[in-house]
Amino acid sequence: MKKSLYAIFSQFGQILDILVSRSLKMRGQAFVIFKEVSSATNALRSMQGFPFYDKPMRIQYAKTDSDIIAKMKGTFVERDRKREKRKPKSQETPAAKKAVQGGAAAPVVGAVQGPVPGMPPMTQAPRIMHHMPGQPPYMPPPGMIPPPGLAPGQLPPGAMPPQQLMPGQMPPAQPLSENPPNHILFLTNLPEETNELMLSMLFNQFPGFKEVRLVPGRHDIAFVEFDNEVQAGAARDALQGFKITQNNAMKISFAKK
Repeated sequence: MKKSLYAIFSQFGQILDILVSRSLKMRGQAFVIFKEVSSATNALRSMQGFPFYDKPMRIQYAKTDSDIIAKMKGTFVERDRKREKRKPKSQETPAAKKAVQGGAAAPVVGAVQGPVPGMPPMTQAPRIMHHMPGQPPYMPPPGMIPPPGLAPGQLPPGAMPPQQLMPGQMPPAQPLSENPPNHILFLTNLPEETNELMLSMLFNQFPGFKEVRLVPGRHDIAFVEFDNEVQAGAARDALQGFKITQNNAMKISFAKK
């Protein structure tokens, strides 16, 4: 679970820690602690509603700084966790209610909805805020994860059209022609920590997704199968260049037939 969260969120900045829980009350929640608030903000805006274990993630700022952030700021105070009790809603102060609605500027984001087996116990995370009603649906900003459904051959946002040649100008060297459309995609430049679950979470949001196949002894390549070529092409165009980590931009092509 922690590896999956790291693979998804590490593209937005340095992650100090990831805290997850398997307790009954905190089941399905996690904290991703970024070093910078700006990284947490970009992650929140870009990954809101991203499918994770077949359920859309609901992401909010944590109400308070995590212990690791408080220690960095010099504001850490040791707490007696046994005596910590949750205040009833009737005793919440106006300031506390405001924080629930607006969110504190702590570089921590979470929560993953639904049961998540195999989570290690959470030791030092503050309570996550509940999902805010009326929250807008997931809309990734330009430059982040593009929306699915881009037609094969269609220029993605920000792409440059083919260059026009002047009279007498030699055309640039052409890259090797790509394989013809196929319902199976070939992935390269994958990081060492890549596993089947990570890739499945990325591709199962697209119609027609069937399965991910890893290559034994090779962590840097994989195959993803769809029902047909059109669906595979849409997923390829949408996730082309997606950064699983900060240093690994995924390269996607049609597999050879």
